Amino acid sequence: MKNFLKFFKPPEPVTPDQVLAALSKVLEPEVNRDLVSLGMIHNLTARDGVVSFTIRLREAGTPLQVPIERRAKKAVMAIPGVKTVDVSFETTPRSALRDTSRLNLDAKSVVAVASGKGGVGKTTVAVNLAVALGQMGHRVGLLDGDIHGPNVPQMMGVPDEQPFAFGEQIFPPQAHGITVMSMGLLVPADAPVIWRGPMMHQAIRQLLRDVMWGELDYLIVDLPPGTGDVQLTLTQTLPLAGAVMVTTPQNVAFADVLKGGEMFRQLHVPVLGVIENMSYYVCPHCGQAEPIFGEGAGEQLSRQLNAPLLSRVPLDPAVRVGGDGGLPVVLAAPASPAGKALHQAADVLISGINASRSQPASITNLPQHTIKLHVK
Repeated sequence: MKNFLKFFKPPEPVTPDQVLAALSKVLEPEVNRDLVSLGMIHNLTARDGVVSFTIRLREAGTPLQVPIERRAKKAVMAIPGVKTVDVSFETTPRSALRDTSRLNLDAKSVVAVASGKGGVGKTTVAVNLAVALGQMGHRVGLLDGDIHGPNVPQMMGVPDEQPFAFGEQIFPPQAHGITVMSMGLLVPADAPVIWRGPMMHQAIRQLLRDVMWGELDYLIVDLPPGTGDVQLTLTQTLPLAGAVMVTTPQNVAFADVLKGGEMFRQLHVPVLGVIENMSYYVCPHCGQAEPIFGEGAGEQLSRQLNAPLLSRVPLDPAVRVGGDGGLPVVLAAPASPAGKALHQAADVLISGINASRSQPASITNLPQHTIKLHVK
């Protein structure tokens, strides 16, 4: 018996380092990185085979909590000597959720093209404004900020282009003299981007920080519809020269775009102007202009936002043809009513930017209720 006891050794106590090593192999499903490197493990203790720790989540009530807990417990229970695992959860403090530091982008003016709702032709306007500015001799970049529905590559004629890595940065393609970057250039065309707000926030910052934009006179940013994460990220990340609001004549579009304009005003970003798209249709036979979607919304929005009406763009088949074919109407049909209207908008926009440069964007006094509404 003594000889047997001499060779018998009690199991080594479980250490916190062993637990961390096990948890470093557990991936957070959304970002595909391990819990330890993401800084999600807190209050870790290991004593007498009883392990306890807290997992800090980005948002309360996330459906990812159950699979994360199951995988974490399984990984720790596999450590010899572990008897029980106690996992608790907490939510990351709001102040730690996002990197809100400003980026130094070599662009003289950053202009957001926005709307309150989809389907008003916002991307069409952004693409044509960028190309029109380029035709005037300016150095222009175009960022597709619509992460979930990136249409800029198709409209600029580069749907199959792939940016290439240059060290730790991305060298973007050019189209019609414009530097173009979009999530649509990084993922397959048929692959949905199923991301939550924090991931979209990080994606926008990376598209701004890691892309070799070069020296720009203007960076045009095509924003997604609404007043959400991407809009707030952009205003936190870059000093904006201002925003251009795109609407159609319908009352339902007017109401939503007004909310978008009010959002920028609360974020202390000037609204540089309003563009009324699909304003009227000109009959090709008799030449009569017909406001088939109603009329007056652009003027009313301009008054309420105290911003100029940059242009009224007609409903023109050439716009659709140019967008589908990757040749914007300001290039394909510059003498068309739509081509002229969009060139006019670019001209007036430059005047507005020059007038507002003395008032840089700031979010110092961002209302608290706005932060609670849009930051998760």
